[in-house]
Amino acid sequence: MNCRHCNTPLTHSFANLHHQPISNAFLTKKQLEEPEVYYPLHVYVCESCFLVQVAEYKKSDDIFTNDYVYFSSMSSSWVEHARQYVAMMQNRFDLGAHSFMVEIASNDGYLLQHCVEREIPCLGIEPTGNTAQVAKEKSIPCVQYFFGTTLAEKLVKEGKKADVLLGNNVLAHVPDINDFVRGMKILLADNGVITMEFPHVMELVTNNQFDTIYQEHYSYLSFSTVCHIFETQRLRIFDVEQLPTHGGSLRIFATHTENSVHKKHLSVSRLYQIEKQANMHTLAYYTNFQQQIKTTKNALLHFLLEQNKNGKKVAAYGAAAKGNTFLNACGIKSDLIDFCVDKAPSKQGMYMPGSHIPVYAPKRLRQEKPDVVLILPWNIAEEIEKEHCYIKDWNGVFVTAIPEMHISAEDPPR
Repeated sequence: MNCRHCNTPLTHSFANLHHQPISNAFLTKKQLEEPEVYYPLHVYVCESCFLVQVAEYKKSDDIFTNDYVYFSSMSSSWVEHARQYVAMMQNRFDLGAHSFMVEIASNDGYLLQHCVEREIPCLGIEPTGNTAQVAKEKSIPCVQYFFGTTLAEKLVKEGKKADVLLGNNVLAHVPDINDFVRGMKILLADNGVITMEFPHVMELVTNNQFDTIYQEHYSYLSFSTVCHIFETQRLRIFDVEQLPTHGGSLRIFATHTENSVHKKHLSVSRLYQIEKQANMHTLAYYTNFQQQIKTTKNALLHFLLEQNKNGKKVAAYGAAAKGNTFLNACGIKSDLIDFCVDKAPSKQGMYMPGSHIPVYAPKRLRQEKPDVVLILPWNIAEEIEKEHCYIKDWNGVFVTAIPEMHISAEDPPR
């Protein structure tokens, strides 16, 4: 197996989460009686470009289907993040009726709906049929296709060039990252700006976020590595922001290498130096992560076994991909967690892959009154705790396990 960017043979392990089902492959009750397909989830780091990556055992067009279960608009905080982004970009780059904004992986229109409100011409590119249909119902023009050089060339032939080309949490999802970035080069207008948001691998390591590793995430990105990938396609990063989203993300601003309109900000050299000082340009930084996974796994299993021993009812909140990875990495099944709740109707009535934990609507919490609610999407734990604070009425507590075990009461339930 070779590096998906520089083609160097991959021999150094970053994290081995063993065999797991596809993180968003939810099951019907009938499917529980059928064999479940598992794939290796072993992540490597390239010794040349330090791209952290998982092999493409499952093809992307098999993962991102017409029945994709993730709808971005389900998180109110994420929709607000998108609104603030559009407002910022409009002010910073003077966007208006004369501009053209293109979002790659536009999902259900969670972001471009704010462009429609501000009368900024836009286009969504989204391969999953059900989410794209929701966007179209919001009057958002949408192309249902995987982005790369083929689609970029087609759009350019149609006279489309992007003044702003953006993608949130998509750069890590593409198996051919070189073709993807090359496609952005083709589609970008002469003075256009690319923004990409992606989880920072530094945060993954520092905060033990191994649950963000799953088959949909082909790459785990440092700033330095992304700079190198963009430079090979004659794109330069001129600004970068560090964001709290998804446990710690980066938002890069890029343009054509030959473009002199957008000047380089100090943030670029500063973040490069931060990564260098953290030894992220060495293999040693990446090859000691497995022990952190083991420590977190043991802590959660010990806690859940104690609750089970004491007859406590445990529920999970958020049937997200990261939660499925986490539960399967820890070997947790429905004997330790009674049920899970999730806002997405597409997941309700289904069973979580691997663990086979049933998924219900959030109202199930009031009906069952669990003693413990394990929040799987820890990155929006504050939003979830605030919305469901009523569990304290029966002395229930919220628990998160990443970056370490945390219980929302001074003492765990006994």
